Amino acid sequence: MAVPLRSGLSFRCVHETGLERKETDVPALDVLSWKNDIKGRRSLLREPRDSHEWRPQSHPKSPIHGQNNSLCAARALRWWEKNTTSNMTEIESTNQLVHSLLHAEDKLVIVDFYSPGCGGCKALHPKICQQAEMNPSVMFLRVNYEEHKGMCRSLHIHVLPFFRFYRGAQGRVCAFSCTNATIRKFNKALAKHGTDRCSLGPAKGLGEGELLSLASNPDAHFGYPWSEDLAVSIPAESSVGEVEAAAATAALALGGSQIC
Repeated sequence: MAVPLRSGLSFRCVHETGLERKETDVPALDVLSWKNDIKGRRSLLREPRDSHEWRPQSHPKSPIHGQNNSLCAARALRWWEKNTTSNMTEIESTNQLVHSLLHAEDKLVIVDFYSPGCGGCKALHPKICQQAEMNPSVMFLRVNYEEHKGMCRSLHIHVLPFFRFYRGAQGRVCAFSCTNATIRKFNKALAKHGTDRCSLGPAKGLGEGELLSLASNPDAHFGYPWSEDLAVSIPAESSVGEVEAAAATAALALGGSQIC
């Protein structure tokens, strides 16, 4: 066994044999390692003098140590956080989803519903990230089912992975579930709806039925206003017609003018 010690210290070392006993002062560096299994001899190490002043010396951090910390941090990323691009946004609330769709103008928006525990979602994730990188003009909104169950249930998401495509004034243009084996379905929809085009009106976003379902579900945490320049409130006792009117007003106010 080796023990790091500060230089300059000495120890009282006792050597015993069958005929004599001898005590000597031995420098600290001379007793860093020893063997106690020598037949007929035993070495004992007493407490160092002035032991109250002794402190273990810590080793300075090396650049390699810092690099290892960085590598550990990189390895700590969860699979749904890896390889994401700047046009991929993690949705944190129902309001953010509605607001993002209404402000997408004529861009294609793909809403990706996934779950951390879904094996199909995990297998498909690298290919979705690759498509996002190849199509920087397309918006990818990612919804974690485990964190937003109320929202997903209101939108009738029952199978994962699931995708919804939205495009400007058309609103939702397609919706489907796809896996790694059926990735062609995703690529075909992206090619069809991802081409540049002129919008004939403000972005529609979610349909009226979806907005009503979200507004009536307290677990979805859906509230107003959606932006600082619009204050639309829906009282809890409002009728369905009042909720629909408020949702339509908000959609028109946030959509803006036609874009060509």
